[in-house]
Amino acid sequence: MKTAPTIPASEFAERRQRLLTALGENAIAIIQSSSVVIRNRDADFPFRQDSDFLYLTGFNEPNAVAVFIPGRAEGEYVLFCQAKDPAMERWTGKRAGVEGVVKDYGADQAFKIEELDQQIIKLLAGRSEVHYRIGFETEFDLQVLSWLNVLRRQARNGVAAPHTFKLLDTLVHEMRLFKSPAEIAMMRYAAQTAARAHTKAMQTCRSGLFEFEVQAEIEREFRKDGMEPSYTSIVGGGENACILHYVENRSELKSGDLLLIDAGSEHQGYASDITRSFPVSGRFTKEQAQLYQVVLDAQKAAIAVVKPGNNWDAPHQAAVRSLTAGLVNLGLLQGEVDELIKDPPKPADGTAPQEAPYRQFYMHKTGHWLGLDVHDVGDYKVNGEWRTLEPGMVLTVEPGLYVSPADNVDPKWWNIGIRIEDDVLVTAEGCEVLTAGVVKEIADIEALMVQ
Repeated sequence: MKTAPTIPASEFAERRQRLLTALGENAIAIIQSSSVVIRNRDADFPFRQDSDFLYLTGFNEPNAVAVFIPGRAEGEYVLFCQAKDPAMERWTGKRAGVEGVVKDYGADQAFKIEELDQQIIKLLAGRSEVHYRIGFETEFDLQVLSWLNVLRRQARNGVAAPHTFKLLDTLVHEMRLFKSPAEIAMMRYAAQTAARAHTKAMQTCRSGLFEFEVQAEIEREFRKDGMEPSYTSIVGGGENACILHYVENRSELKSGDLLLIDAGSEHQGYASDITRSFPVSGRFTKEQAQLYQVVLDAQKAAIAVVKPGNNWDAPHQAAVRSLTAGLVNLGLLQGEVDELIKDPPKPADGTAPQEAPYRQFYMHKTGHWLGLDVHDVGDYKVNGEWRTLEPGMVLTVEPGLYVSPADNVDPKWWNIGIRIEDDVLVTAEGCEVLTAGVVKEIADIEALMVQ
């Protein structure tokens, strides 16, 4: 059995130290874990740890709070968690407990979660800045305000309450945007599994199957490697491929239709995200092949400009120009490319502005950051300007075209939905396509599907 990569404890410690340094003196940071969410009656959804909390702690239990206090003599990293409870652990699984989070997860000090209200007052006292995820969770906002009010009532006793509140997201999300070698190994591993799953889907697909049957084959490959879907799989045949976030996956697959699959696996929190579009019958029709090649050419043009020094929007602009030129060549748009990609001027009468003509067929951006969240954190603009790409960033590149009966074009193009998506790592030399293990050339897809 192959050994799966993981994040070493030393890297979690290094992340925490970077945060403590960034916080500076007289600050404190507080971050809560995810909670268990009820699915129905007394059944829960599978627990998924909050990504920010996981990034800093590596701790995968619910009902926990991590506190970071730079310069505190008794310990700068305090973790509140569920206590050991043999009776409950029989039902819901083992807990690390107070001793375990110190021994195994690097906490300097730990307390039971029930002691949070009592102990946090001592940790907040004398600190001037509080960093936490303001507005992220209303209940936690109220809890923080209640702690502040307790401290304010102690002012006559010389206790100083914090007077500045800052978003913790600002610091943590900037850290998360740049992936370490260990994180890249995790994402490459997830990408390889997802690529194999998409290959299996192409080999399995045939008319008469239902979308959910192909979904089952994909997710079986994820589970074989101990992974789970990083988001709800999209498996849309025919007209369903023109619904961008189609997740019902209940329709029968028909010969002559395309099947669009947008599905990724998650390895210890790190996501992959792949989309492939291919013919149910194994052979593209003329119109399907023509539109598919337009999308593929656009994706190649976008990937070609993923390199250090270019900005975040460069791949999108390259894809838009390539897609629009392809649509003009096929007769789905008429006019000059430069004009077709421009948004018309805003109407002076205040009515809703019109969109650039190409957006009739392509209405989304060409990608997003990728990491612990499938739509990962990180600013896309800095000081009002598109962010410059740097080594260690990971993004998706996913142009598409969607033609429905609502579009005023020849019916031969109707119900063709195509999206091609890969995960791309920015490197010092340019970029690496992490998901290159699944084919996307027309000839390669057809050859794979007839085997």
